[in-house]
Amino acid sequence: MLPKEELLKGIENRETITRIIDLAEQAIKTWEITYSDFLSPPEIFEAERIFQRLTEVEIVAWGGYPQAERKRLAIARSDLPIDTSSVELKAINIEGNFLFDTATHRDFLGSMLGTGIVREKTGDIIVLGERGAQAIVVPELVEFLEMNFQQVRSVPVKVKPIELSDLRIREPKKKELTTVEASMRLDAVASAGFGMSRSKMVSLIDGGDVRVNWKEISQASYQVKSGDLIAIRGKGRLEIGEVAITKKERYRVNLTRYV
Repeated sequence: MLPKEELLKGIENRETITRIIDLAEQAIKTWEITYSDFLSPPEIFEAERIFQRLTEVEIVAWGGYPQAERKRLAIARSDLPIDTSSVELKAINIEGNFLFDTATHRDFLGSMLGTGIVREKTGDIIVLGERGAQAIVVPELVEFLEMNFQQVRSVPVKVKPIELSDLRIREPKKKELTTVEASMRLDAVASAGFGMSRSKMVSLIDGGDVRVNWKEISQASYQVKSGDLIAIRGKGRLEIGEVAITKKERYRVNLTRYV
């Protein structure tokens, strides 16, 4: 048995992580790969963090393509080799003529959920403009959606299974930059990375709009480090790369901003 209560200390998404620990125990007992539902980025971060402490089991997170936000976990005993191909996923094409009635991500998601499925069974949705969209789902949903997913807004749609390799992914835009700061305070590094004033950044932090490694941080003085990911609602993400100390004992920080 895994030390469940110890693993859950400090965890925000306790219900989700509890289910994942139960799946891990099942994988240990049965020598079979188990699978989670689709998880959000904060849930994935917490799952990966706690499983780094365990030697009995291994997890792999995959959402169908490298930049996917929502991912499933494949969980197995450490004796069994697993990789991204072990994660069971399927992709669908949602085809319709949206030239005169444009649909958003929310429209496609809402219509999918309107068929009676739950959010945890769906991954990312890739909106293709007037041509419709593509979505990643658990394999057992494909046939159901082919039969029951028939309309988005006023537009009739047809659902067909496609290969994951046929997903039409846009590479994220990113910008590399370097800043020199007196400290590694969150407000200092984030304001430089997002190109806004320190006071504006403090306001966003105070307002609960800033997360570090998907955890909400409310202190502007919070110390960030190399490898951290800073996300601001509606503004994108900032990855902290290499940090070096200058001769004047300041911090030279390499940053990558994703928009």
